[in-house]
Amino acid sequence: MASSHELSCQELVELVTDYLEKTLSPEDRARFERHLSVCPGCVTYLEQIRQTSALAGRISEESIPPEAEENLLRAFRDWKSRPRE
Repeated sequence: MASSHELSCQELVELVTDYLEKTLSPEDRARFERHLSVCPGCVTYLEQIRQTSALAGRISEESIPPEAEENLLRAFRDWKSRPRE
């Protein structure tokens, strides 16, 4: 994916996992970080993803109340069955 064009916010969102896992090429990592230097919204998004990942890593299946588990499963089933636009 390395190229000279700057990243859009959408491209950054698509690459955030690779960035956090440190699997981007040096060129793409530099483009990612350049975008962060000029886009406060993407900085906020990156921090939200970091926090979500940290918190999700602390949750065990046993700690989720049965009602919450069923609500989550229903939400994902409903989301998956929706037609794509």
